[in-house]
Amino acid sequence: MVSAASTTLTERQVEVLELREAGHTQREVAEMLGTTDSNVSAIERAAEKNVEKARETLDLIRVVRSPVRFTVEAGTTFDALVDRVYERGDETGTKLAYCRPELYTHLFGRLEAHTTRNRLDTAVELGLTRDGDVTVFAPEGD
Repeated sequence: MVSAASTTLTERQVEVLELREAGHTQREVAEMLGTTDSNVSAIERAAEKNVEKARETLDLIRVVRSPVRFTVEAGTTFDALVDRVYERGDETGTKLAYCRPELYTHLFGRLEAHTTRNRLDTAVELGLTRDGDVTVFAPEGD
């Protein structure tokens, strides 16, 4: 088993995630660990929350370290969002690492929970890194 010592996960969370990744059902994991299905489910949910928080932290750090940062208003369509990202890249001389369809997919994947009918429900902060990556930071719970 991989050590969780330097992570946001507990040893038990890592153990459950490893067993689930190996293809075991929650019931099988519960039997292996001598606990209940519902406890395994709770451990797995808590682990996934910790993993998502770690991802959000990394995204925030990328935004903070991005030389180009800007906010996109709620109500912006994804087509306009992609246009805005390319415009900011052009204005700042940042060559983006994405072609238009890849950028659209990347942004939609990161912002789907903040979208209704192809429009942003909330304002989001974007960053462009020196190597052309586009980072997204959207408020939690919105």
